[in-house]
Amino acid sequence: MAAFIDTHCHLDAAEFGDEIGAVRARAAARGVGLCVIPAVGVANFGAVRDLAYAGGDAYALGIHPLCTGTAADGDLTELDEELQRRRDDPRLVAVGEIGLDFFVKDLDPARQAHFFHTQLQLARKYQLPVIVHVRRSVDQVLKHLRQTAAGEPWHGIAHAFNGSEQQALATIDCGLRLGFGGALTFERALQLRRLAATLPLSSIVLETDSPDIQPQWIYRTQAERSAGDPQGRNEPGELPRIAGVLAGLRGMAIEELAAATTSNAIEALPRLSALIGVSANSPQET
Repeated sequence: MAAFIDTHCHLDAAEFGDEIGAVRARAAARGVGLCVIPAVGVANFGAVRDLAYAGGDAYALGIHPLCTGTAADGDLTELDEELQRRRDDPRLVAVGEIGLDFFVKDLDPARQAHFFHTQLQLARKYQLPVIVHVRRSVDQVLKHLRQTAAGEPWHGIAHAFNGSEQQALATIDCGLRLGFGGALTFERALQLRRLAATLPLSSIVLETDSPDIQPQWIYRTQAERSAGDPQGRNEPGELPRIAGVLAGLRGMAIEELAAATTSNAIEALPRLSALIGVSANSPQET
């Protein structure tokens, strides 16, 4: 069975409730050997860490751009302190999910930029990769990455990438891998599917963004939902089927794709290397 890394899944989301054990077991049975669970704010720092240890997975700490409207200024200090406290935790693999979101109109761009820039500086301070949210914001994200590079290449992932080819190449040149997931399973996603098929294989990692970004076979339209068919819940166990679509687009064997994207994930988040094959429930640092 091909082995996969889901580089982005919010297993602490309320949609999973008390089913998280079954969700994680289902993913493992389908070949998803490791998940990366990013935080979205200080309130879930503990939850993502606990889930990572319970499932033999990895986690990231950060403040999501969609949370900057309600986050307190002191949350950045709390993040700094938590990164200092956990700096030697082998399951802490990145600062994330951080970034910019220009799709949601009522978010303050200046406040987003302040939080993002500061968190990039913290990633540099603690020598950690970044997991970056880039929805309709690739160019500005790249600007901040370049400003805070401090002469060193970045490591990390541009989560749910959906920009142009030029933006993709610029993001790769900045040192990040590109996260592809359920969106590429829709036949109408022509540009995204073209990028997934033609970008260098070394630039691609796989993700689900569970419970969101449902693949085509789970997604329900507004009309279907109005008719009583509930929206499906995405989960890490869908990753191998998503990978199968990507393998088909690239004309390659799924085993080859699994090996390549796992290697790419480790290049993007180097601490994952030591976690491959580490058992769940290993002792936590207190």
